[in-house]
Amino acid sequence: MKILNKLALLLAFSIASTSIQAADSLRVLFIGNSYTYVNNLPQLVASFAAATGDFVYFASNTPGGYTLQQHSSNTTSTSLIAQGKWNFVVLQEQSQLPAFPDAQVQNDVFPYARMLDSMIKASDSCTKTLFYMTWGRKNGDQANCSFFPPLCTYQGMDSMLQLRYTMMADSNKGVISPVAKVWRKIRDTYPAMNLYDNDESHPSLLGSYAAAVTFYTVMFKKSPIGNTYDGGLSASDAATIRQVVKQMVYDSLAVCYRFYPKLKAGFNFNSSNDTVSFQNTSANGFTYQWTFGDGSSSTQKSPIHKYATSGNYTVKLIAKRCNTTDTVIKAVNVVKLGIENLETSHQVKVVPNPAKESIQLHAAYPIQSVRIVSLMGQTMRTFNSNGSTNMHCSLIGLQTGVYVVMVRTKEGEFHSRLVVE
Repeated sequence: MKILNKLALLLAFSIASTSIQAADSLRVLFIGNSYTYVNNLPQLVASFAAATGDFVYFASNTPGGYTLQQHSSNTTSTSLIAQGKWNFVVLQEQSQLPAFPDAQVQNDVFPYARMLDSMIKASDSCTKTLFYMTWGRKNGDQANCSFFPPLCTYQGMDSMLQLRYTMMADSNKGVISPVAKVWRKIRDTYPAMNLYDNDESHPSLLGSYAAAVTFYTVMFKKSPIGNTYDGGLSASDAATIRQVVKQMVYDSLAVCYRFYPKLKAGFNFNSSNDTVSFQNTSANGFTYQWTFGDGSSSTQKSPIHKYATSGNYTVKLIAKRCNTTDTVIKAVNVVKLGIENLETSHQVKVVPNPAKESIQLHAAYPIQSVRIVSLMGQTMRTFNSNGSTNMHCSLIGLQTGVYVVMVRTKEGEFHSRLVVE
């Protein structure tokens, strides 16, 4: 087969600037081989997107028969990756290699998927690596059947490809474009629809259209239903493919993204007198924005904040990863310790008081935790609760004196004066 090295660029645009502002736009780099350039898959994706007012700018390097190992040292591929600012970089391995025995895949495939993924992340930490899950040949890989029996049939080869692309996405925290799953569903449900070219390996136009709709659905996270772009197919065939992609991909988008790091904001805090230490427990955030409820803010990961006055404050943390944000809000009760603000809160009762060896707490809300704090703001005892409104706390070892019992509930933190005799 003639080796074709194709670098394609497309910028989709609209005369109406208001439409451009309203549309979703993505930059996508395709790194692969003839499974990508046959029928111009990148252009099919862009055309499908344009039909719904979305926009795709793409570049591609797809020499025939190329492997990820070859791409890892190909100056065109590495230069395109180094440009950065891609929303997705698509990686497609040579059509047979990922289905080979494990030892060969571990040596010839996985290291170069990792190498390319590392280049992608080094160029732009916000770029998602998208693994193009290709399909088994129509009647298996007969040339290598005796070498590895799973290759003898379509089902065996296809299952190995699905497994290995899933492993690549898992180990590199990437996204999957499950084209193979869509193809299998079409083969099983609509056997008259021919996904293959005459060589029983490369895609027909129908097969490439199925791949294009899959890529659009994964990247834009939108249903293909309602799109009227048929890509040169009959209206009925195109509609059938869109319905299959909706069922297999759009309805299970979380599966495609299950290995990609999920952003989740979270924090804990400890207060000492008027000073609160915040511990950031967010997952997969790049930057953080805190507001402390008193007009102050911070971009530190885990700040320490001093409040001017006692009170209940609403603290908000916004965690950000690229163009995604997640927010968590908690109530923080601040007590500037002193004789004037040691009045017992109505929401918590301490008995006995004064006390010697232990106290019993009775709260209006389920107790989350309890701290016994000295008048200097030092935490002397910490107790965790099982969520009951009643709690027993030992005072053994505490010196005689005046303390503050800080009771944290989901409704806030309440305090009560305690005398230890």
